[in-house]
Amino acid sequence: MSAPGARLYPLRLTVTAKPLVFGGHAIARRLGKSGIPDWSVAETWECSDVTGLSGVVTEGPLTGRSLRQLVADHPGELLGAGRSGRCFPLLTKFIDAAGALPVHLHADDEAARRLEGQANGKTEAWHILAAAPGATALCGVREGVTAGRLRAALQAQDFDAVLRRLPVRAGETIYVPGGTPHSFGPDTLVYEIEQTSDIQQHAMRWRMEDGAAVSDAEFDANLDLLMRQVRLESRPEFTPGLRIAVGDGAERVFLCAGPYFALERWTSAGPVRHAFATARVLSNVGAPVRVRSGDWDGELGRAQTLLLPASCREAELTGPADVLFGYLPDLDRDVRAPLLDAGHSRQVIATLGAVD
Repeated sequence: MSAPGARLYPLRLTVTAKPLVFGGHAIARRLGKSGIPDWSVAETWECSDVTGLSGVVTEGPLTGRSLRQLVADHPGELLGAGRSGRCFPLLTKFIDAAGALPVHLHADDEAARRLEGQANGKTEAWHILAAAPGATALCGVREGVTAGRLRAALQAQDFDAVLRRLPVRAGETIYVPGGTPHSFGPDTLVYEIEQTSDIQQHAMRWRMEDGAAVSDAEFDANLDLLMRQVRLESRPEFTPGLRIAVGDGAERVFLCAGPYFALERWTSAGPVRHAFATARVLSNVGAPVRVRSGDWDGELGRAQTLLLPASCREAELTGPADVLFGYLPDLDRDVRAPLLDAGHSRQVIATLGAVD
């Protein structure tokens, strides 16, 4: 139930900075994000409701309320009509892969419930903000590789023998289903959107928190659980996205879409309006931009994020703007219909992830 008299508005949330061993300084120095520590940062969790790391509102009447509390108190207003849940279902991050991420995977929903005791798994997508020439990613198992061969290669740390290595280019996006082994970096800057979860199984002999060695017994146990969760058939591809003009000098690019989330990138030289029926996570990847929604008016700085509750219904951005909108999609209404109307075929729309 909503608190009496409560009213939602665009929400600024606390951000968690993660000092993992593959990180660097690109989130602050390249994207221009302020307010994070002046040490090597691998990830900033922009909108999180992971247990123990739930974002907290930092301004306005709801200051001090956690995202978890808002989901409980205002499910329809926050998420959208008829929606509810135990937590906010989207997790978004900036990731600086100055070094290579560990090879790992996240369980899908079924494996998470069966093997991890978790309510859901973690399907994710990476939108590439910047990448050095020749940058690559590992994503998915090569066709024809058996489970036994995969296990032996991971044991030997011979990843290229069994995993697909893909070229990485700025502006492209890849939708990565749960159960897909993957890694990216070095020299790669990513915006990631995913299901709210922190479950993962690594195939490395070192810890990503501090680089410390993993014992043989722990390494073997990690591989055993990874092999019970891997989807050998998952082989996703990068896509440049699908474009729609939304006005003079404004463009909307559908980057990825599936049942758990969708992600769009909007660019505009002048003012642009975005109407919505479900919650939007708005992250700025360009110069500071002014955002207006109802009575709320504020600046969104470089690499900063706002959570727009569904009850806001609309946001206006001043130009020039270069922003990302992550959201809970109605695939027919929010993805298929506008893309079909713009002349994109169903076959092409399916390349965005899991839109079938």
